[in-house]
Amino acid sequence: MPDDVPAVPGLPMARGRCPFDPAPELGALRADHPVARMEFPDGHVGWLVTGYPQVRGLLADPRMSSRADALRSPIPLPMASDRTEPAPGMFTAMDPPEHTRYRRAVAGWFSARRTRTLERRLRELADAHLDAMAAGRGEGPVDLVTGFAEPMAASVICELLGVPLSQRPEFARAITALFAVHSSAQEAIAGWHAVTGLLHRLVQAKRTEPAADLVGTLVAEGRLSDEEIVTVGAVLLTAGYDTSANMIALGTFALLEHPEQSAALAADTSLAERAVEELLRYLTVVHAGGIRAAAEDLEFDGHRMAAGDAVSLSFAAANRDPALCDRPDELDVTREPVPHLAFGHGIHQCAGQQLARLELRVAFEALFGRFPGLRLGVPAAEVRTRPDMVIYGVHELPVTW
Repeated sequence: MPDDVPAVPGLPMARGRCPFDPAPELGALRADHPVARMEFPDGHVGWLVTGYPQVRGLLADPRMSSRADALRSPIPLPMASDRTEPAPGMFTAMDPPEHTRYRRAVAGWFSARRTRTLERRLRELADAHLDAMAAGRGEGPVDLVTGFAEPMAASVICELLGVPLSQRPEFARAITALFAVHSSAQEAIAGWHAVTGLLHRLVQAKRTEPAADLVGTLVAEGRLSDEEIVTVGAVLLTAGYDTSANMIALGTFALLEHPEQSAALAADTSLAERAVEELLRYLTVVHAGGIRAAAEDLEFDGHRMAAGDAVSLSFAAANRDPALCDRPDELDVTREPVPHLAFGHGIHQCAGQQLARLELRVAFEALFGRFPGLRLGVPAAEVRTRPDMVIYGVHELPVTW
């Protein structure tokens, strides 16, 4: 595609008839122009990348920067225009060596070896939340989002950090304000301050009463300042809560709408790990994708990018690329896992991906094991999805059994 071709007028986000498929325009772009020019909300003309090899390649390219002051959001978020230096500890918006230092401070908490030791506790949490959901069932359907997905996700990340579960509703409200596209700048800022304010109080509490959780350990080690610990904790909390909650709910919706897939999973529970990988690929709840900026003038895939050019990387489009797998638009829980990009790739690949995988596997096994007759409580067309949110999912999922 010659670089003088008119730019795409913004990131396509509106879904088609199927609530599980990315915006139809993304597939057309991927087929014809996997690297295209795109106009960002602030008027900047940068790039939209939709092809799997291209997205994966740029995620691993050291010429791409993740510095907060260089990035531009592809969607009109309330705080997106505030392009400043990141707060101390905001490692997701930093380049090495700053990014490396913070990531190493928490990496051990998310290793595959440590994650395996958490399975029994995660099963206890899942069973407890399903008990509560069943006990609260009335005459009509139950909302799986508030009854199971959100409490499960909150319990896991709050226990890891050492956040009292009694404060979960406050976090939920703050996170919603942070990630809702329609929030005002004041609401988003208030949401961030609510999260960091609670974490400031938590850090002080750990100094008075030391604990072996993540925040308590960071406090005891003394390698990070209080402000750095608060920001690191806020990053992990917001990422771990919203993505997991929406994957549990949206994944359940997808399985219920593909009964042959849920039946295959129920008949052979050894498929659970494959099912999780397939749902991560097929749904890609981080549907706004990743953002980078060219740190220097460069050539990529036949295009010339200038230093400072913003780059929007569509994980959703890349994970549906025929270059990644056969029949990419089909949900197949028996599929051999493929190297999808639901967790990103490269040095910024999600630090908590192993915990997320375990959490999802335990959640789906517990849910369908407890309620083999689980079904939607309303017609599928009435389920409200979240195209207006940074993380895609459903607002409610009425179910019955």
